[in-house]
Amino acid sequence: MIDQPGTTAQRAATAFAAQAAGTAARRMSFGVAERRGALDRLAEAIRRNEAAVVAALATDFGKPEAEVILTELLPVMQELRHARRNLRRWMRPRRPLPTLATLGTSARIRPEARGVCLIIAPWNYPFSLCLGPLVSALAAGNSAILKPSEMTPATSALIARMMGEAFSPDLVTVVEGGVEASEALLALPFDHIFFTGSPAVGSIVMAAAAKTLASVTLELGGKSPTIVGSQADLTQAAKWITFGKFANAGQTCIAPDHVFVHRSVKDDFTAALRLRIAKSYGEAGASPHLAQIVSDRHAERLSGLLSDALSKGAQLTLGGEMQGRRMAPTLIEALTPEMRISSEEIFGPILPVIAYDDIAEVIAKINAGPKPLALYVFDKDRAGTERIIAATSSGSVGVNLTVAQFTHTGLPFGGVNHSGIGAAHGEYGFRAFSHERAILTNHGSALPLVFPPYTARVKRLIGLVKRFLG
Repeated sequence: MIDQPGTTAQRAATAFAAQAAGTAARRMSFGVAERRGALDRLAEAIRRNEAAVVAALATDFGKPEAEVILTELLPVMQELRHARRNLRRWMRPRRPLPTLATLGTSARIRPEARGVCLIIAPWNYPFSLCLGPLVSALAAGNSAILKPSEMTPATSALIARMMGEAFSPDLVTVVEGGVEASEALLALPFDHIFFTGSPAVGSIVMAAAAKTLASVTLELGGKSPTIVGSQADLTQAAKWITFGKFANAGQTCIAPDHVFVHRSVKDDFTAALRLRIAKSYGEAGASPHLAQIVSDRHAERLSGLLSDALSKGAQLTLGGEMQGRRMAPTLIEALTPEMRISSEEIFGPILPVIAYDDIAEVIAKINAGPKPLALYVFDKDRAGTERIIAATSSGSVGVNLTVAQFTHTGLPFGGVNHSGIGAAHGEYGFRAFSHERAILTNHGSALPLVFPPYTARVKRLIGLVKRFLG
């Protein structure tokens, strides 16, 4: 944590300067053993503070302990375990074969640390989405400045304390604060910026990065659609959609935003969904098994979305109750395009259920909007599922499941255009924080035979090469 006196901008600059000063030395000395040591220190800090993480997220979110373990602690520990096991292989240079034009040479692609990295974390999963990218940054050999969300102050303070105890500031440090801290950090010439948050703020981050030509990874969001086909296992669909939508009170970037259900199974699916919600969260309004909405402002936004939809003809079929910042799982139907909930990302425990007759109309609706971070399809019809996947674009696809693709360390996690740029997790996260440096070594190349002066003999050789290669 930065505790030097001065303005926010001065503290950010001091943190950056301390890390930038060590960049050259790290390129020479931060090898496999040192990186594994850093990952081990991070893992030990998490294990030592597990109870404190649970308490901080209870303070910020009212999040149940089991959900903290499942969605905040385990994803980071899995990333750590996977990175430590595979680090030597990821760091090993790749050796592409020579082309005909480069016979007599040998080539290497060497992954190298980008340098000083900035990780700006969101409020919805303030622990895992801050320290998960840090795993990739350290595995790739970088230093990092973390900017946790000011909207979850207990978790932010805990991360600052943990990083201060586990690392020297020239490797990992934390700058806390609000918008002024983010602005001060984004004005600095970082080598890479990893941002998780809304598309609107993501465009601001990208514009700031352009001023110093920093590379970026943007993990954004959007309205992730879910399709329940006529041949779906409705009990399975209800179980997965309930978990994916209402975990963290729907404040998940890859949560199902709305569900298209084939009209022939719509009533049966809705009944199965209601049963599953009651089993998971009870029937008496807001549940202790459900996290709170992060702030009064966000709770008011969700209430406003629901009120707007109902005033314009939507039907409330379940829930709608609000106790403090805890909103009951809510189902609505009969949406129309002029309702705000039809175009705004919901990011809360309100699930619109929309009947459809022709899948072509659903595909057209999906393609008419920004490319979503996730798309979910529930159906036993494999050909129909493949048709949907082929006809749409999204960051990821879940077939007969929701949100679990985030936990697979062998898959890239990221969006497309409006929903993000670049990828995270596992080797994809390592590569995001690495520069793949091309190295070509001459052992007896024939290319000097066609160097100037361009005599008749050289021109004949160039012609032969052109005929042979072209």
